[in-house]
Amino acid sequence: MSLLTDLINLNLSDTTDKIIAEYIWIGGSGMDLRSKARTLNGVVSDPQKLPKWNYDGSSTGQAPGEDSEVILYPQAIFKDPFRRGNNILVMCDAYTPAGEPIPTNKRHNAAKIFSHPDVVAEVPWYGLEQEYTLLQKDLKWPLGWPVGGYPGPQGPYYCGAGADKAFGRDIVDSHYKACLYAGINISGINGEVMPGQWEFQVGPSVGISAGDELWVARYILERIAEIAGVVVSFDPKPIAGDWNGAGAHTNYSTKSMRNDGGFEIIKKAIGNLKLRHKEHIAAYGEGNERRLTGRHETADIHTFSWGVANRGASVRVGRDTEKEGKGYFEDRRPASNMDPYVVTSMIAETTILWKP
Repeated sequence: MSLLTDLINLNLSDTTDKIIAEYIWIGGSGMDLRSKARTLNGVVSDPQKLPKWNYDGSSTGQAPGEDSEVILYPQAIFKDPFRRGNNILVMCDAYTPAGEPIPTNKRHNAAKIFSHPDVVAEVPWYGLEQEYTLLQKDLKWPLGWPVGGYPGPQGPYYCGAGADKAFGRDIVDSHYKACLYAGINISGINGEVMPGQWEFQVGPSVGISAGDELWVARYILERIAEIAGVVVSFDPKPIAGDWNGAGAHTNYSTKSMRNDGGFEIIKKAIGNLKLRHKEHIAAYGEGNERRLTGRHETADIHTFSWGVANRGASVRVGRDTEKEGKGYFEDRRPASNMDPYVVTSMIAETTILWKP
């Protein structure tokens, strides 16, 4: 008799050319990932050749009940690490039946910015550092923490090893490999400063693909945590007090910054970011004021600062960039719950298109 695991792991290519496509989209809160699957008659590698689909927007907080149909437009394809074979994950954005992007569709505007000729010419690269916290399912308390209590103070946990320092590594490693399988340009993982907190990095990725890859990496993480019976939190300050918050530091460079003399371009870009500090902070994640306090490796939310090798600044420039006179910089302000479509496109707009 077949076991459930045998059926889950069935290789469909043995008996049919049909594949399963899991359509993924972002729900009404801006952070809730939704998905549903459909059967396709064969392998598809171009998202533009995938059929559009619809869903009930009244059940995701994105449409009224009397006019609830929202249309999914496929935008990016990834290999499915759960069903494997030729099956795929499809990142979508959402539109009204008339073809207008719905208010929570942040990808549409980002795509317009990234398709601007001046932005295309600069080939913007991103490296996104996604921090997150694993929580015990029923308690909503960090994984590895005593029930109703606290572990020892921060210090031994960052990049630590051992049963009393690293909690949830099986989930983290599973996610790492699943992202590589999917074709996501995940570049690394590490344990973070607060116990139960981890980080993965996506990039370098060009333009809109950075947002697509980070959202699908988040989806894969949620699915793996679901299997493990653990909750993923992207809250920027999951535990109050003397504990590190969770960010999504955004590393960025343009072609001009990467070329000789690029440090001057970087300094000019940072000047633009300073002038639009309030606008960026408003778009960098809900609850970020609880994280950006000037403590725990953050700058104060109200004051823009930058420095070389300074992790307490709003923007950090690496020693190598200063030494070589070219390279990239790191915007340390985005919260862990930021929308990568918003953050990446806003940085490109401010540093390439916006004129002070």
